[in-house]
Amino acid sequence: MKKSVRNVLILLLLVSVVGCDQITKSIVRQNIDYNESISVINTFITLTKVENTGAFLSLGNNLPRMVYIIVMILLPLLILGYAMYYLMGPKLHTKLFIIGLSLIVAGGFGNIIDRILYGSVTDFLHFNFVVFQTGIVNMADISLTAGFFILVFEIYINRNKLTPKISE
Repeated sequence: MKKSVRNVLILLLLVSVVGCDQITKSIVRQNIDYNESISVINTFITLTKVENTGAFLSLGNNLPRMVYIIVMILLPLLILGYAMYYLMGPKLHTKLFIIGLSLIVAGGFGNIIDRILYGSVTDFLHFNFVVFQTGIVNMADISLTAGFFILVFEIYINRNKLTPKISE
């Protein structure tokens, strides 16, 4: 696949995921009250609006404002910028790698947009799978998690290509 076509497809994936994330968060902000619980599919999927000023599991909730800006906005933006550069660069990657890293980048941008615009991230989805439950998450979190598992799977299926052969 030509690099320019690949890059357009990557950008379409990024814009689609960030757009879906931002649209769903906007709908939730406008239509659901804080801590209101709406059952979508029995008790399996519930909508509950919360604002998370930290990161995963509210880590960093109580950081001083300047440290928060550096750790929760600027540092992630640098990392995501490098990931974008790496994705768009000349190095050839597998389709799975491109999709996985694109989902991680899009999820990261989705949550950073919230931190910049609102000072917190809107979470609203709770999944109860009987054997385990999730915390309250959003579409960006789901994108990040899916991208992570895709990259782990990619590394697993290509592990023989990644480990050097020891000659006898």
